[in-house]
Amino acid sequence: MPKQIIIAEQHHIAAVFWEDQIQELVVATGNQQVSDIYLGIVENVIPGIDAAFVNIGDAERNGFIHVTDLGPLRLKRSADTITELLTPQQKVLVQVMKEPTGNKGPRLTGNITLPGRYLVLMPYNKGVNLSRRIKDEDERSRLRALAILIKPAGMGLLVRTEAEGKAEEAIVEDLEFLQKQWESIQEQANYTRPPALLNRDDDFIQRVLRDIYTADVNRIVVDSHTGLKRVKQQLFNWSGGRPPEGVLIDHHRDRLSILEYFRVNAAIREALKPRVDLPSGGYIIIEPTEALTVIDVNSGSFTRSATSRETVLWTNCEAATEIARQLRLRNIGGVIVVDFIDMDSRRDQLKLLEHFNKTLKADKARPQIAQLSELGLVELTRKRQGKNIYELFGKNCPTCEGLGHLVHLPGEPIIAPVAESPIPANTSTMTLKPSENRSQEIEALFDLDVEEDEPEIDLLHHPSYQEQLGGTNTRRRRRRRVNETNVEIERPNTRNLSSNGNGSELDFSPEPEREKFPPSRISRRDDLRSEKEKITVEMSPLEQDVYALMGVSPLLRLDREIKDPRSYIIDVKTAGKSTPSEVEVMEEESAETVIPATNTDVSESVATSEEDSERSRPVVRRRRRRSSAK
Repeated sequence: MPKQIIIAEQHHIAAVFWEDQIQELVVATGNQQVSDIYLGIVENVIPGIDAAFVNIGDAERNGFIHVTDLGPLRLKRSADTITELLTPQQKVLVQVMKEPTGNKGPRLTGNITLPGRYLVLMPYNKGVNLSRRIKDEDERSRLRALAILIKPAGMGLLVRTEAEGKAEEAIVEDLEFLQKQWESIQEQANYTRPPALLNRDDDFIQRVLRDIYTADVNRIVVDSHTGLKRVKQQLFNWSGGRPPEGVLIDHHRDRLSILEYFRVNAAIREALKPRVDLPSGGYIIIEPTEALTVIDVNSGSFTRSATSRETVLWTNCEAATEIARQLRLRNIGGVIVVDFIDMDSRRDQLKLLEHFNKTLKADKARPQIAQLSELGLVELTRKRQGKNIYELFGKNCPTCEGLGHLVHLPGEPIIAPVAESPIPANTSTMTLKPSENRSQEIEALFDLDVEEDEPEIDLLHHPSYQEQLGGTNTRRRRRRRVNETNVEIERPNTRNLSSNGNGSELDFSPEPEREKFPPSRISRRDDLRSEKEKITVEMSPLEQDVYALMGVSPLLRLDREIKDPRSYIIDVKTAGKSTPSEVEVMEEESAETVIPATNTDVSESVATSEEDSERSRPVVRRRRRRSSAK
């Protein structure tokens, strides 16, 4: 079955597609990666566990090396304990076997290996080994004889599966490259001050092609132009100077990122969930723990088989195929326990185990399956290779710390978890209004660059709305004596602008305030108000905010030309809402009715003030309750 390789070099992620599904992920992240070679310092030696901790440059965790992994460091063959082999502050050349997980540091080894395309060079080992996947006996004999002939003295070689059918020149060229790499590492170890990193596969594309590319790959997609050139050059070198045949190499040019276009991110997001649905209607639950990974198989809604025995066998076989894929995709290692649906027939159990073994053969981690236990559980182990998908793309919940539930004891108050959000310094607390949400929509429409800490817009001070709100917002108190009598006018305070549920209407909250004007000024103001023409403009809530932000007068929406905008009173009405009644309009026009007093009336009122104080008052005041514009 042909495969496809998707390489996102920018994010150091590669995905292998087979049968329109992601079968495997390759991710190169973290400070310590598998196959990294370090020059470290022994921090302490613990004889109780026959191990030592080595400082390789990580301030938080030291590397762990067991006595069985010392390799060339185990020079004293007669030594019984690790204290006789290693001493504190000793320099050691080590390689990362397993990446750090959780609170554990990386697992180290002294047996250095340098992987190539066709060979693996083992500087501290001896002998020649061949891959088990090379089945042809004649080919195995040819490769073994070639490896013995070209093997460097005092070193070992491992012939990889990709060497099958390759020319001798290509294999020799690969060995020469590995020898130069080892010589460079030895030179750095002589003059470099520990702890230090000496070697790492920095070329992500070369690493992916070396470990994943096989003859059944028919397409490779890269997200960069330089990466495309390197892929072509690498395949050109491996094919003996000829262009590779049967492989289409593409450069991803779509607007969407390569991970979104090929739904790699969606597959990762689904792989982080415990439940995986099966095509027939059943499902499996995958729960990783500290000690092992547990997988449960359920039939779900699958009932299409004639008998329950067929239903159970079909569901278990489907689950076995999906479990093999999920182990590769999630990179689950260690001990794995699978709870298949109970089967009474021994024949069906053997069929399931045979099918499960067949689906796991494509896994390079070489899972080892034990027999079906008496409780119907299948136990298997899988070699750990790097971090699993939970460690790469997930983290524990800060509220429950990864437990998946909150603890509530009797007598304790129930406190709902609230997500903490950072509050900027020197910022007053304010309540988020619906109008603020709509202002974000306006910013997106017009690409406005508005800071988040900017205060809420006060339309009361906007020049386009001052005519509507009755002039400026300045509060003026003037007192003029007319024969030692104050002419006082009681009027509501300047109207405040706020928003209702949809943030589109004006809410006028009157606040009584006493202002004093002379009668002549009051009459002149009433004459000016009576001369102005009132114009009603229909605008949607979004249009009102846009016009306010841009400083545009609503009079521009009219068909006719307006020469002097100050000679009109603008009434902004929300589109789709009823207009105010005539009674409300009449009350709006007669906002303040004042009966002026002449000088004679004032003098008479002063003379008779002791007799009748009510009739001596020069001004008749009428208080009106304004109706809100809705």
